[in-house]
Amino acid sequence: MKRDKKITKLAKKLVELSLDNGVVTEAKVAEVLSGLKQVQHRQHLTVLKTYLAYLRREIALQTAVVSTPSSLSDATLKEIEANFTKIYGRTISAVTQQDTSLIAGVRVRVGDDVYDASVAGRLQRLAENVH
Repeated sequence: MKRDKKITKLAKKLVELSLDNGVVTEAKVAEVLSGLKQVQHRQHLTVLKTYLAYLRREIALQTAVVSTPSSLSDATLKEIEANFTKIYGRTISAVTQQDTSLIAGVRVRVGDDVYDASVAGRLQRLAENVH
């Protein structure tokens, strides 16, 4: 149990070292991986897997996945980034994901938070309220 806590603590610290002004960067991750390669921790694979899991979570918290039935303009994506950066108080980058099941509207996921302004979402909520 103690070993798992130590690995978790180490992985979280490695994620902190992967940030540049609060944002995960490829260069910082490369530095962390280079340092890990030199140290060769006894539980190397477990440390790497734990680091990867926490790194994915951190990236999800910094990314707004915008699902729409069609593509969005670059200006719209920049506006979404600006709005969510203001809401969360940290830099948020937006990426699009096409989802034809939405009919119309948009669904945005930032980490575990979901903002649903789609027709499909509204119909689903309406159906849940009827039953």
